[in-house]
Amino acid sequence: MTKNESDDGIALWGGRFSSGPSPELAKLSKSTQFDWILADDDIAGSRAHARALGRAGHLSADELTRMEAALDELQRRVDSGEFAPIEADEDEATALERGLLDIAGDELGGKLRAGRSRNDQIACLIRMWLRRHSRTIAGLLLNLVEALIDQSKKAGHTAMPGRTHMQHAQPVLLAHQLMAHAWPLLRDVQRLSDWDARADASPYGSGALAGNTLGLDPQQVATELGFSRVTDNSIDGTSSRDVVAEFAFVAAMIGVDLSRMSEEIIIWNTQEFAFVKLDDAYSTGSSIMPQKKNPDIAELTRGKAGRMIGDLTGLLATLKGLPTAYARDLQEDKEAVFDQVGQLETILPAFTGMVRTMVFDDKRLEEEAPTGFALATDIAEWLVKKGVPFRHAHELSGACVKLAESRGVELWDLTDDDFATTFAQFLPADVSPQVREVLSTQGSVDSRKGKGGTAYVRVQEQIAAAQDAVDAASAFASSTSDGSAYKPTGSLN
Repeated sequence: MTKNESDDGIALWGGRFSSGPSPELAKLSKSTQFDWILADDDIAGSRAHARALGRAGHLSADELTRMEAALDELQRRVDSGEFAPIEADEDEATALERGLLDIAGDELGGKLRAGRSRNDQIACLIRMWLRRHSRTIAGLLLNLVEALIDQSKKAGHTAMPGRTHMQHAQPVLLAHQLMAHAWPLLRDVQRLSDWDARADASPYGSGALAGNTLGLDPQQVATELGFSRVTDNSIDGTSSRDVVAEFAFVAAMIGVDLSRMSEEIIIWNTQEFAFVKLDDAYSTGSSIMPQKKNPDIAELTRGKAGRMIGDLTGLLATLKGLPTAYARDLQEDKEAVFDQVGQLETILPAFTGMVRTMVFDDKRLEEEAPTGFALATDIAEWLVKKGVPFRHAHELSGACVKLAESRGVELWDLTDDDFATTFAQFLPADVSPQVREVLSTQGSVDSRKGKGGTAYVRVQEQIAAAQDAVDAASAFASSTSDGSAYKPTGSLN
């Protein structure tokens, strides 16, 4: 440890150097502006490491008691804002060591760094921080899913135009369309839970890359910090960031799923569609046009999705060319996921409020549901049930669309003679008019009774299944990853 002569900062390296870093290098190396967020996790790691040093005989019982008391006082000062990084602090680890030495003194405080490196520290801290926030994000996602479930229940039998290529395709229940957004969000929660199983390994004890010679027990440290196991390879533990990159992908995927829903809400909220009205509390106005009511939450979410994709892409680009073992490039792993977490924890409560308070225009949805020749597929499938091969049924239904389109009418406006003439090659004239059985929105929707279909009974089943999935996923969202509480007694047991 060396003191900088120009200020009160310390350095965690420097014995073989004749001078401190240049101002330019110091500015480039500085990371407290973003990694101070890890201070609480760092102090927790220091407590566990102190106890490991005690068990290995490198701290006496009295020293351990005083070390834990000093760490408690450091935590108090951090929490109150009394202690914070200064300009000379290179990173949060350097700042916290400075704070500990100020409280415990050089002789005792200087013992804590034995058997650990900033390499294994930071690799562990980022996992601790992300594991905790993954649960927060999972809970916020489940709140949004429940808002979608509630809207789906309220939607009841209301139908709307289902679309492909943004063109009218087939009538679907509004609830079916809403639940199509719930399932990807549930998968996002499952991804976070699956990710946590891989992140649940502590790199503490890996040292700079090769482990330690001091007889420290990394499994005990892992347990105290909330991990079930220790990383299997010390080089991998300190240098791999696939766990961070995987989290960044899940976060970006959440952003994409939210963006898709945002796009739909933005379109539905236009005057041309007028399917939904947003609550005043979740909309904004214009500084110049008094009539405007803008879907800003959806638009901001759509924009931030691109930002989160950029975070992921930048991180992957940083990682792709690194040799195995720690390199300073890995300092770049944190800002990407810190940004993603910050965006999601801000977006999701606002987005959920917007969804929960939306009001749909059921009458307009029902009016639009069968338009645009959306019942054409029902005609084709009715013909199939009458024995017509689908290749021909498709052509015959298309012929009905062409005829209706030429007259500027909808399919149900065609006459019985129109249907009889169109189907003459395949069906008797007295059978053809029976096609009207399927020329209704309710008939179309109710007929799609297969698993996952839009029939009311199937939609009610998926709503119930989604609620069960929410209840099951809540166990992860409400779980803790912070480990067992340490015992500030100086005991080595």
